[in-house]
Amino acid sequence: MAKKSMVARDKKRQKMIAKLAAKRAELKELGDQDGLQKLPRNSSPTRWKNRDLLDGRPRGYMRKFGMSRIRFRTEASKGNIPGITKSSW
Repeated sequence: MAKKSMVARDKKRQKMIAKLAAKRAELKELGDQDGLQKLPRNSSPTRWKNRDLLDGRPRGYMRKFGMSRIRFRTEASKGNIPGITKSSW
C-alpha cells in the first residue's frame, strides 16, 4: 500500500490540473511560454500519476479497471469483477 501522503499529493495535483486547465489551454493557444512557466508545476497534466483507487499503488496500473495488477488478480479470483473469470484448460 502506498503512503497516504503520496495519495493525498496526487489528489491535490488532480484538483489543480482541473482548476487551471482552461488557463493552461488559453496560454498554449496564444503561445505564451513565459505565462505557462509561471503556472504551478503541479498544474501540468503530465505530473499526474495513475494510481490504484483502493490502495494507491502507482505501478502495474490497469486503466480499464482502475486498479493495480495485484488487486485485479485478487478481486478476479474472488469473483468481484463482473465478466472476469480465471481461465483454465
